[in-house]
Amino acid sequence: MSDFQMFHALGQRDNEQEGSANPGSSERPAVPQFGPPIASSHGGYQQTSSAYAPTYQYGASQPVQKAYGNHSHPQEHTALRYGAHGDAPSGGYAGELANQMGGLGLGGETSGSGPPRPHRKKQHRHAFHTLETPETSAGAFNGPPGQLQQQISGGQYMNQEITPAMSQFPAPANPLFNPANASSASVPSTAWGQSPNPSTNIGTSAQGRVDPEQIPSVPQSRDVPAHYYQSHVYPTLENHVPPPGAVPFIAHDQGNSSPKFARLTMNNIPATSDALSSTGLPLGLLLQPLAALSPGELPIPVLDFGDSGPPRCRRCRAYINPFMTFRSGGNRFVCNMCTFPNEVPPEYFSPTDPSGVRADRETRPELTRGTVDFMVPKEYWAKEPVGLRWLFLIDVCQEAVNKGYIQGFCEGILSAIYGADGLPESGEDGSAASEEEVRALPPGSKIGIMSFDKEIQFYNLSAGLEQAQMMVVPDIEDPFVPLSEGLFVDPYASKAVIVSLLAQLPTLFSQIKNPEPALLPALNAALSALSTTGGKIVCSLCTLPTWGPGRLFLRDDQKIYNTDSEKKLFTTEHPGFKKTAQKMVESGVGVDFFLASPGGGYLDVATIGHISTTTGGENFFYPNFLSPRDAPKLAQEIKHTITRQTGYQALMKVRCSNGLQVSSYLGNFVQHTFGADLEFGVIDADKALGVMFSYDGKLDIKLDAHFQSALLYTTAGGERRVRCCNVVASVSEGGREVMRFVDQDAVINLIAKEGKQYLSYSEILKNRSKTSIVAASRMAERSLKDLRGALTEKTVDVLAGYRKNFSGSHPPGQLVLPENLKEFGMYMLSGQEYSDRRTHDMQMIKSMGVMELSLLLYPRIIPVHNLSEQDGFPGENGHLVMPPSIRASFSRIEEGGVYLVDNGQICLLWIHSQVSPNLLADLFGEHHTTLQSLDPTIPALPVLETHLNAQVRNIVQYLSTTRGSKALTVQLARQGLDGAEYEFARLLLEDRNNEAQSYVDWLVHVHRHIQLEARPSPSH
Repeated sequence: MSDFQMFHALGQRDNEQEGSANPGSSERPAVPQFGPPIASSHGGYQQTSSAYAPTYQYGASQPVQKAYGNHSHPQEHTALRYGAHGDAPSGGYAGELANQMGGLGLGGETSGSGPPRPHRKKQHRHAFHTLETPETSAGAFNGPPGQLQQQISGGQYMNQEITPAMSQFPAPANPLFNPANASSASVPSTAWGQSPNPSTNIGTSAQGRVDPEQIPSVPQSRDVPAHYYQSHVYPTLENHVPPPGAVPFIAHDQGNSSPKFARLTMNNIPATSDALSSTGLPLGLLLQPLAALSPGELPIPVLDFGDSGPPRCRRCRAYINPFMTFRSGGNRFVCNMCTFPNEVPPEYFSPTDPSGVRADRETRPELTRGTVDFMVPKEYWAKEPVGLRWLFLIDVCQEAVNKGYIQGFCEGILSAIYGADGLPESGEDGSAASEEEVRALPPGSKIGIMSFDKEIQFYNLSAGLEQAQMMVVPDIEDPFVPLSEGLFVDPYASKAVIVSLLAQLPTLFSQIKNPEPALLPALNAALSALSTTGGKIVCSLCTLPTWGPGRLFLRDDQKIYNTDSEKKLFTTEHPGFKKTAQKMVESGVGVDFFLASPGGGYLDVATIGHISTTTGGENFFYPNFLSPRDAPKLAQEIKHTITRQTGYQALMKVRCSNGLQVSSYLGNFVQHTFGADLEFGVIDADKALGVMFSYDGKLDIKLDAHFQSALLYTTAGGERRVRCCNVVASVSEGGREVMRFVDQDAVINLIAKEGKQYLSYSEILKNRSKTSIVAASRMAERSLKDLRGALTEKTVDVLAGYRKNFSGSHPPGQLVLPENLKEFGMYMLSGQEYSDRRTHDMQMIKSMGVMELSLLLYPRIIPVHNLSEQDGFPGENGHLVMPPSIRASFSRIEEGGVYLVDNGQICLLWIHSQVSPNLLADLFGEHHTTLQSLDPTIPALPVLETHLNAQVRNIVQYLSTTRGSKALTVQLARQGLDGAEYEFARLLLEDRNNEAQSYVDWLVHVHRHIQLEARPSPSH
């Protein structure tokens, strides 16, 4: 693979040590000049060379630009294009569904007053929006609204008001944006969909049929903001509807936490419970406290207040934050949560100006930044903090050896810790890199290695040994740790011993071949090794553990699918696994499982995954594992697990303003009693959880609503810290203003996690019955039919409530969608699969952040055959030019086309059976001109000196940087040849499939119910 350049910020000052910068400065972070890594051009390769000249032709009688496949009409652009192109088919599937919706009279004005609209080209057809001036504005928003003059085609997200510093904020963070002033702040006064009349009307044509292009489009709702945020930063106090979850962006922390760490479902909160009920939406907070920062963003400041610890409210124990106000000349601070006045500690005193702003505010990160880390004194310690202990627990049973899983896992460990093939990586100048440059684990971290089959093997990895010493514990009824020293070592001091051991393990156990692993005893032995310090277990498993205490049995029976007994498949009642999980959390230990099922066999993920979900870990699942195809993905995911920010021995508490209270928490954690702190064995950068709020009074519309999460954890480097995230929202009397500031991604994420009335995405995998996002935590308690019905009811409640209360005057037959919830119906589609797959998805959703879940619910589909010449390479501003994605419908698939399909978990390269041989040669090499000549197990494209090959590799590399915890490798799906084509069909979520409703069918169905709900009740 060619060398890749990494992200860097244009004009950004050199990296400073954490906390050393002045976070209080109002200077915005520079927007990265160059986003994704780019494949370097190869020697001798020129885009304008004869091999890629526009005069090249395939199957044409006159000179044309390079093109492959079937063309419906002459090309309109000079860009390189492969395959058929032009307007999407209007007949067939799309026309049939248009007739259905046209018959219901959905849409806006199509006849009557006014002249007919002029015909527009396809790219300009989109949902029509009516903008009106609002009658009132929420009292908590001060400052005049700004109006953006620049327009970007294809979306209404550009019409958002600016809402600068909240009323409780001591001082404005930035001046208002002035479009006429080029030197003003780089983010205009915009936020998604905040048109004064926040609604979308699905219109009809003159023939009474709905134009499919007017149906809300998820790809369009992503592509336009993605383009915008390539050249703008997101100011956290000035804009109050965050970017869509699948869009990368740079946040400027102005005292309100970045949406990467915390997102409210509504950034304007109704004052009463009745007003909230009228919206049908949940009031909640989505937290991802250790989320990774984008290159170009300022690091999270780390603050040390010594033995006294950070200042806190004496009543509610909230931590000092930017929204606390100072009085009495700086001698008191008033808590923004409970309004209690506190004495300022003498060592923290600073005088204030007449407006109450401290003289040292600009030098105090805790008063200017929404997210900070506090170092905490010993009173916050449960045990002496040490560097994180990583324990690799390797399944060495017969199946793992035969299928190459043990070899792939060992190579993945070596690659993660030491670089490719266990060799030291090169420095920037090409010389051997120093230990600090290549070190994947922070100083103080140590690793240990164990293996298991019917017995448990420990390894002494001491640096003084020539090779590792194995110690076998055959007593699995009561396993013990036979080593006092040498089990956990510095991986760089003992590198030779570790590399030698991992290279020999596959060969060593190829002669033993025990078919049945004893998983639970091995986990208990690992827990014993980590009980005094805490740590992280990374465990591989390749077959159902049927040996020893805690052995499992085949529970998966297709005869009980869709019956009441099916619910038992999604939970565990095994007392041994439950007890071990509880002990791990108490000891500050978490587990990541790497589960492989080479033959598609049953693993009982419900029972095994209970340990990882309870302790805050994660499951990586490889159904039908095939070593040549899946080993690179396995290695990348092991590396990601080790290198992402990870904390352990963690506790969390969420606080909120008077008038609100926490009603429930949603996610993977332990909470012993209601109101108690959440406990995590481990927590990492990819883990998110939800918090639901209820009212215990009425909110004051003259004040803002405040929320603070506090995560107490030990870093991988051995420091005990508190990660504080502070969020503020305005308060309004009714629900009309609320609907203008709804965060669709946060709403959907919390609905997916919530456990009372919805379904889980995993339902998508079998019958594709598209009634979709399921609440992960209730999947085991309600039948699939009941969950589907509840989901439909919830969708109707939200949209009907908006229609009745907030949409204004519209024709009864018109489908009106909230502007900020245009794609809500699309995200509410899904189906089902065998129990292991469904359970894995259920457990995964409970800890997913917005980006990962957004992609899971609606994939990115990028046509490869008709890329323009500039796609996949840096544009004029230095950013990678990404081609527009298309809707997930087969009606958008062109004959002879090739498509990248990425849902954040897998990435397919789907190839039509009539694909051009020349396109295949450009992508895979001159010897590959037929589908049959391609190797379906390749995990990545070969590196070739062709324009198309470089384009696609750059696009794939970019996609790999905008996803969650799952690595991106390419899997071929050749039409009519590969089983992966089933996955491709499954991901076309807008289509009708068996009993499933299509996207348009779903909107028709929901609209009928909305009309019934909105119809006035007959008088009696």
